[in-house]
Amino acid sequence: MAKTDMNSVFLIGRLTRDAELSYFQSGSAVSKFSIAVNRSRKDGEQWISEANFFDVSLFGKSAENLKKYLLKGTQVAVQGSLRQDRWEKDGQKFSRVYVVANDVQLLGGRSDSNGEFGGYTQNSSGYQGNGGYAPRQGQAPSYGGPDTDGFGGDSGDFPEDIPF
Repeated sequence: MAKTDMNSVFLIGRLTRDAELSYFQSGSAVSKFSIAVNRSRKDGEQWISEANFFDVSLFGKSAENLKKYLLKGTQVAVQGSLRQDRWEKDGQKFSRVYVVANDVQLLGGRSDSNGEFGGYTQNSSGYQGNGGYAPRQGQAPSYGGPDTDGFGGDSGDFPEDIPF
């Protein structure tokens, strides 16, 4: 039986700064940003809140298309893999671990606004959204708000005779 290694990570958090878009000499785009992932743990009788910070790199058309939405405070889901860079400078060894994103999903608006981004995803196969709806040019993706089902319909239109 062959042994298989796995390198996969899935994170949900908020951007700590606006994404920075740059280009390689080849013309390929890279967007770099950082997300904070909060968690609570119990220490005795008290709950303690902790934040962990992760650097993320997103490449190609995905980086270009999502750059305008990757703003400080925006909640995102990132699926990708970990990569480690190692280098030596002045005889001292350094290393850095970061996430290389395969998929980035915009989950919600910025923490300082009421805007919602909805369930739009940018991945290696292109821009996909709920029901195939794409936002208008210059407009953030939106799922329609609290009175809709996220697919353009009224949430009250859900049939009552579901067999499960």
